[in-house]
Amino acid sequence: MSAALFQSNCRCLCVVSSESCGISDWKQLFDIVIVSANKPEFFSNDSQSLYQVVTTDGLVRPVNAIKCGNIYSGGSAAMVEEALSISGSETLYVGDHIYTDVGMSKVKLKWRTCLILQELEKEIQALAKGTPHRKELKKMMQQKQVMADAFNQLRLEWQRSQNNQASSWGPEGRRLVDSYTSKDLQDTLASFVLEMEQLDEQIGPMLEQDGRHFNKLWGYLSRAGLNDKSHLTRQIEKYADVYTSRVSNFVRYTPYMYFRSPSQSLAHDRHFLRAWATGPLDKESSVEVDSFVNYLEGNEFNV
Repeated sequence: MSAALFQSNCRCLCVVSSESCGISDWKQLFDIVIVSANKPEFFSNDSQSLYQVVTTDGLVRPVNAIKCGNIYSGGSAAMVEEALSISGSETLYVGDHIYTDVGMSKVKLKWRTCLILQELEKEIQALAKGTPHRKELKKMMQQKQVMADAFNQLRLEWQRSQNNQASSWGPEGRRLVDSYTSKDLQDTLASFVLEMEQLDEQIGPMLEQDGRHFNKLWGYLSRAGLNDKSHLTRQIEKYADVYTSRVSNFVRYTPYMYFRSPSQSLAHDRHFLRAWATGPLDKESSVEVDSFVNYLEGNEFNV
């Protein structure tokens, strides 16, 4: 079993043998060592010149192919695949740059990829520290969402009452505002607006402060706002099969380990789980209506 490490300027990409224990000379750790790989062209340009380093002071000579046990300058990923008789997903490429490493090797060669993200450890610590703040912020956002939904439904019912239209919302077309005057409804709607504005005044500064203890300019590395992923996180999901903070995290795993991703959540999962928790799916509409009616009846702004 082999792996690869190459160096482009001061960065490395190498091929590591599985029989690497108890070796004193670092060069013996690798089946192939390549310097000046010139990434990202190394992955896409098969015609790059290849040189073998033949002396300790860096004297090189041109060659046509890579052979295990030597040190090379230049070349291409295709030459590495030919030398090791492997291709595509048989290779796990480990790098620390989202574009020149994992992005190019994934797109051009279909290699398995692992991104080294050194900031990940501090990010996890910062997320743990910011959990109480985000929990309170999410609670307030959920409160605003409930109020906004009640406000919108009540506004729609008021508009229908103005036009003497039958309500199409609620169990059996039940109207929620039949016994209230237009003035009562307008006052209640105004109260909802005031309450939501007060929530916004609290939510705004809290959103600005979210993640500032990690980075004062852009907050968390993996987050964008309260619920969204950052652009970097989406790139990681797209190009990296796995990611970690350091290569040494793989020490406890064998070379034959198969990493499986956890279940990914989708937008409709929350809808399904809520319906599953409250009862059969065909009864969900009545559950939502009853929740809304209960909110109106229990809210301090009763209609």
